[in-house]
Amino acid sequence: MRRTMAIVALGMIGAKAPPAERVVSGDALLRSRVGDVPATLRIDPAAPAMPLFDQAFAERARLKLKGKWGISIGYAVGPVSVMTRTQVVPLDLGAGADKRRIGWSSRPFSAAAEGSVGPDALPEPVVRFQLHSPRPDERTVALPMIRNTGPFGLFGNFSTTFAAIEVAGEPMRLRLDPFHPRTLATAGAAVRLAHVFDGTVSGEPRATEIFFGVKRPVRDLTLRRPFAIGPLAIVALGVRVADAGSAASIREAGAASFDPDEVVVTAKGKKRDIRRDTVSLGADYLARCSSIVFDKPAGLIRLSCN
Repeated sequence: MRRTMAIVALGMIGAKAPPAERVVSGDALLRSRVGDVPATLRIDPAAPAMPLFDQAFAERARLKLKGKWGISIGYAVGPVSVMTRTQVVPLDLGAGADKRRIGWSSRPFSAAAEGSVGPDALPEPVVRFQLHSPRPDERTVALPMIRNTGPFGLFGNFSTTFAAIEVAGEPMRLRLDPFHPRTLATAGAAVRLAHVFDGTVSGEPRATEIFFGVKRPVRDLTLRRPFAIGPLAIVALGVRVADAGSAASIREAGAASFDPDEVVVTAKGKKRDIRRDTVSLGADYLARCSSIVFDKPAGLIRLSCN
């Protein structure tokens, strides 16, 4: 039988004010309403803040791209652009209805529910994803939050909320993705990790679902020295070999050693912005964490892991 999500509201509740913290566990399903139409959303730390619904729900709710507030935006997954129609509608995420921008597409962000929404869209200032019970040997790391600071509501927030990390003193984004089984890096991020942590690639490319049902070729990256994110030591992950750069310069497993100073990050077209290099931390490593906390007022994401 499918498990249902538990959402526990903590803190002082005023007449209209949201609680101080929302705790998300289980399947992370949220009962919401778009206008008068009930909807089921999955609260997903890897999802954009703008609620994204599937086409079937859009038809049931009679959503239409019309008027001055109706716009289309695209989400890129490698070379694939997923076009999403958006409109401003009354949306209730648990603290009363308010006009918010939502999107819908023939490709759902996830097939687990009628829609997906990131923690930055929720009214509570703190959103805690409780993955399992705390363990006595855990440590907590606080990472700066990367979020779209543009206004919510009519214009919306289209972005995922990332954590900021550094690799050899240079910025990189960390996406928290507990609903995908494996940790993945974009090609440019993987080249940088291989350079710093003596990594090699192996295996044939395998079609792997990223988001929106889009599958991209992924190979295996093994790091001889661990890549530390707080208490987590990352030594094996997948490489999206042709997304946001090229992984062609990473040494093949079993090949002769090379001078790491000769590694060159390659990219197609215009110069690549390394600030967009991304590691998506999947369930393989997040299984060691009891919670992911998005503290919006503090601008921090806290991971408690062993």
